[in-house]
Amino acid sequence: MIQYISEGVKMSQIKKQKINRWIKAVAADYGKKVGDIAYIFCNENRILEINQKYLQHDYYTDIITFDDSERNLISGDIFICIDTVKSNAEKFQTDFMQELYRVMIHGILHLCGQDDKTSEQKEEMTFKENKALSQLKEILSPEI
Repeated sequence: MIQYISEGVKMSQIKKQKINRWIKAVAADYGKKVGDIAYIFCNENRILEINQKYLQHDYYTDIITFDDSERNLISGDIFICIDTVKSNAEKFQTDFMQELYRVMIHGILHLCGQDDKTSEQKEEMTFKENKALSQLKEILSPEI
């Protein structure tokens, strides 16, 4: 089951059924099935608190993924900072929803085993995000 939880932030409407279908399709591309996934949309203070408490990082970020996957069943909590997604959308001159979808699938790719610690891994992650976003365009067309 995929849940969408808002913690103190106003969220745009996400077409949950279509997004769920997209997430399941992307996971299937990596030989994975979707278990329990919670997207928690939060503000900068909350993401900083999580980063400090669980990762010992003292900075803001757009996403933190906690992986509870077992074998081919992906599960986990994906915290997304809406404030950072908004500022990144402005910075990269892209639509807010497009940036939000990119960050959402970024978390799924982490659950599927993709890492982004090195520059090569980051490049591969971006490629995979773009591929997934093109799949989403087909699902949401003409809504995106």
